[in-house]
Amino acid sequence: MSRQLKPILLFFACMSFAPHGFTTTIEVDPVLRERLAQNMAEVHEHIDRFDAQVWLQVSDQRLQRYLPKQADRLELLKLVYTEATRQSLNPNLVLAVMQIESAFNRFAISSVGAQGLMQVMPFWRLEIGRAQDNLINTETNIRYGTVILAHYIEVAKGDLVDALARYNGSRGRLKYPEKVIGAWRKTWRNQPWSELPLLRASCANYPLRACRYQ
Repeated sequence: MSRQLKPILLFFACMSFAPHGFTTTIEVDPVLRERLAQNMAEVHEHIDRFDAQVWLQVSDQRLQRYLPKQADRLELLKLVYTEATRQSLNPNLVLAVMQIESAFNRFAISSVGAQGLMQVMPFWRLEIGRAQDNLINTETNIRYGTVILAHYIEVAKGDLVDALARYNGSRGRLKYPEKVIGAWRKTWRNQPWSELPLLRASCANYPLRACRYQ
């Protein structure tokens, strides 16, 4: 192997474990590792009767531009609502993250190896001893992604901007939170401003363009 080729291969080897390309090393949070392991090991019952018909109908209309087949949209939305609810997340926030991360392409793979709808890094499977998990699978990807996102919101003490930056691996930068919050407000928000405390607090504390209008 040439001397010129070795540094290039080493660079890509490091980048393969960097979330979204902003960092080159990963310090695995043991609390998040345990939370992921527990949630992925649980057998969750599927909901036979969907209890958010209004949300489903509104979100289905908005999702048409990304997923033309209604069956695909309904499957995705039910999984989003179920997994978001389990993690006490707003399902519209999860949809906004998916829009920015993958444009709802479950086969999406980033330049650093993040996979699926919520662009989950595959090293998490190995961290929790579940190498068999397929991150292209819709349900698996959403469960991983919602657990990780909920954890970062807790770590950030409800600071949505900081939590989103942590999720993206770009803590201290506003570019990614700006995109997600913009998508949430422009496309996916269907609740009154008064019922969105995380969003209101973030808009009060950060100079985001997406927050200029309520």
